[in-house]
Amino acid sequence: MGNCSCLTLPTWRSQLQSNSLVSIDEGGTHDGIKTIPIQKACEFTTNSVLCVCIITWNMNGKMSVEDITKLGRSNRKFDLLVVGLQEAPKCDVSQVLQETMADTHILLGQKSMQSLQMLIFGSKSSENHIREMKVDKQAVGGFGGMIGRKKGAVAMYINFSGIRMVFVSCHLAAHEHKVEKRNSEFQRISQSLFSKYGIPYAQSADITVWLGDLNYRLEGISSIPARKMIEENRQSKLRGKDQLLQEAKKGEVFNGYYEGTLTFKPTYKYDVGSSIYDTSHKIRVPSWTDRILFKVDHSSGLDAVLSSYESLDCVRSSDHKPVKAHLCLKVRSGDD
Repeated sequence: MGNCSCLTLPTWRSQLQSNSLVSIDEGGTHDGIKTIPIQKACEFTTNSVLCVCIITWNMNGKMSVEDITKLGRSNRKFDLLVVGLQEAPKCDVSQVLQETMADTHILLGQKSMQSLQMLIFGSKSSENHIREMKVDKQAVGGFGGMIGRKKGAVAMYINFSGIRMVFVSCHLAAHEHKVEKRNSEFQRISQSLFSKYGIPYAQSADITVWLGDLNYRLEGISSIPARKMIEENRQSKLRGKDQLLQEAKKGEVFNGYYEGTLTFKPTYKYDVGSSIYDTSHKIRVPSWTDRILFKVDHSSGLDAVLSSYESLDCVRSSDHKPVKAHLCLKVRSGDD
């Protein structure tokens, strides 16, 4: 476990100094999303206040126990595991995950809205560190039907050992040309979540994490050239055509957020049961629809180290690949 058991709120908030591993300007904002490289391996047992593993996955309405267990099967050197699911089936995914994590972690909380689900797991002693937890949801569209593929977001606020965190798991509008609709849905969700408590969620959090199927696509390139670049392991050249980064640069969405460098292959759309991109008559352009972004309050005294940002290619029951990030929070130190 990280040092969350011994670094409580008064302790780490009194250690504020000037340097930052994730540099955040004094105004708390910058133009667009800042892309950051993966840092050194997580110092889980020594210098971390809190380590969080974050996973987002659009399940395409399919239930695969084998693939669900893969989400929690890897190295569990983290205090919290946050799992956001979109187009989740009506089967009890939560129960399968709980059974997978049972030897090391317990379910701390969950929130769902039809096919949108979010679950937070913590180490077995973590319940003692929860000071407050709130949940909320905001629908922005979609429909019911057999799966209930609702668009919108579910969110959880958790004060864990004095660290105030907000996690937002969302599913935004589909299709390449729906950029403005996605932007509008992001704004609506941002303005609505936790509004019933009287304080905008972002103003009460030390760190805010958005995860989900944001559905932003590659624009200005057709499918065949994009696939050729991916086959040649030159997918980094496609980042300039990513709608999310473009819209953020214009100030439309996610201003002041951070994201790991997109070194993994686009996570959508695959033929189900394979790692082969869409072979249907639509031959969709591969895209990084599934993302994890975070923002640290510059006055919190915390730094964030992103020690991994990757897709899970071994999961094949959906037309999306899961995306996983490992985020470690540390007290800001002048020595870093």
